[in-house]
Amino acid sequence: MTRLWMLLCGLLFFSCTRNSSTEKYQTTRDKVENVHNRLKKFDTDSILIGNNARMYMLADYLLIADHRGYDKQIHVFDKNSFRHLASTAPRGQGPTEITVLGHVAVDEQSKKFYVSDHGKQKIFSYDIDSVLVDPDYTPEVKLTMDIANFPSEYEYISDTLCIGRTIAPIGVNDYVPSVSRWNMQTGKMVSISYNHPDIERKRITYTSSQQYRLIAELYNNYDLLTISDFNGNLKCNVYGPSWGESTRNHYYSEGFFDSKNHLIVSYSGGNNNTDAYYPTRLLVFGLDGSYIKTLDIGYKINSMRYDGLANRLYLNLNDEIQFAYLDLDGLI
Repeated sequence: MTRLWMLLCGLLFFSCTRNSSTEKYQTTRDKVENVHNRLKKFDTDSILIGNNARMYMLADYLLIADHRGYDKQIHVFDKNSFRHLASTAPRGQGPTEITVLGHVAVDEQSKKFYVSDHGKQKIFSYDIDSVLVDPDYTPEVKLTMDIANFPSEYEYISDTLCIGRTIAPIGVNDYVPSVSRWNMQTGKMVSISYNHPDIERKRITYTSSQQYRLIAELYNNYDLLTISDFNGNLKCNVYGPSWGESTRNHYYSEGFFDSKNHLIVSYSGGNNNTDAYYPTRLLVFGLDGSYIKTLDIGYKINSMRYDGLANRLYLNLNDEIQFAYLDLDGLI
């Protein structure tokens, strides 16, 4: 009788824990708005850019990093007219060249952007004004990364506080990802990830917001996202309709916190080995993880970048058009 009572108490405790205020199960997400025709195509002013591109915002500029570019790999455009203004970060092994282009972080206050080179394990500092006037601009080395645990993407807040996804390699072709607080000056990293007990092999992207002091971990192979604060305190786990189903599917890709108290993420749910891998929808949540609506883009999304000043989303698409933007005013 004692053993049975202990078992029942344990089951009751587990049930209460998993159904607490931090656990949000969303079995349907059916508030769908088709925004396919609201996307506005833009061209890159005769600059050819490969599909594997990432976009970043700095002041009035849209930076497009072409990870397969043969010459200069970062192109600067006017974010409104899309006029090409400059290109930098030539590919190569030289001291001022980028060997393996990684993440680009922006420092709005200093008007600089920081470029990770995962071949040299260095982060280079570029002054945007100098890039615009000098085609042969030489960046400075900001720091050398620790190969044992390094940031793959991060939001720059200051030299003593960055929030990012860090990678700790283990064995051959394997790694442990984590969302961490990172001090550039000292190199110190403190994990603020939530380690979900039901996840066997964690693969995530992430987004963070200095405005809200929140992070979201977006699981690639589980229908799950988690929201925590900058100290690692869990706010909620959000389980989608496919939670518990195949881990061979791709669920979340990228996300951002907008300026209107929303978390917006790209979502697929399709097989990893087909074109269904690409997300074609954006899920809109409140900061508490509550589901609000779905925006059906109708194009396969490679990457995206949010402009909080204009409340505009820039998209790189693997479809009949390559680049487009979506004004979010009136949609959410």
